[in-house]
Parts: sequence; C-alpha cells; structure tokens
Amino acid sequence: MKVIYENKVKALGSCVSEFQDAGFFILFGDSAPEELRDYCYSVDVQPINGTIAAGQILKVGANEYRITAVGEEAPVTLAGLGHCTVNFSGQAEAEMLGTIYVENKPMPEVAVGTVIQIIEA
Repeated sequence: MKVIYENKVKALGSCVSEFQDAGFFILFGDSAPEELRDYCYSVDVQPINGTIAAGQILKVGANEYRITAVGEEAPVTLAGLGHCTVNFSGQAEAEMLGTIYVENKPMPEVAVGTVIQIIEA
C-alpha cells in the first residue's frame, strides 16, 4: 500500500459541524476565502504523489473509507490550494467537480492534529 497524499488538520473553522448532517466536510489551505474559512478544516498545501481514483482508501485518523468517485477538479484543487470536499454519500458518479466521494459510513471525528491520508491499494 502506497500513501499518495497525507496531511494534518491544523485548525477547525467555527462552523464545521454545520455540514455534519449533510454528510460532508471541506478541507482548505491558508488561501481559503474569508467567507468559507469558518466552514473548513484548515490544512497545509501538500503534493499528491500519484493519481486519486475510486477504489483507493481515504483514511481520517483511524477511520478508513473506500473512495467511490473523484470529481475531475478535486486532485487539482487539493494539490494546488489544499482544497477538497469529502462527501460521505457513497455515490459512484461525481456530481461536484471538486469533491471526493467515499462510502456511506458515519463521518469521523476530526480534530486539530487528525491525519488525513489517501492510500493506493
């Protein structure tokens, strides 16, 4: 197994829990627009060492989720801005270009210091 992306949450926006019921969360680097910053988990911009694809594993802390679909812009914005939405709906088709979809399981608890990885199986 190869880790193709790894990051660590460095701050939580004051409103991140508002998206919990909707089943998604947003990652963003330091360039997050002011109007979005409160809704994001803040991360550093990190490179992607490979291609993000369905069938890989998104690991959030100790929780693992199979990736079911990847919006075509998600790897671009993740690598360039630290920005990506992670949707826990299990959809097999990417509706939103900047979103990585994972299997429909309960969302993880995310805190400052939580490590996020994408693992190539």
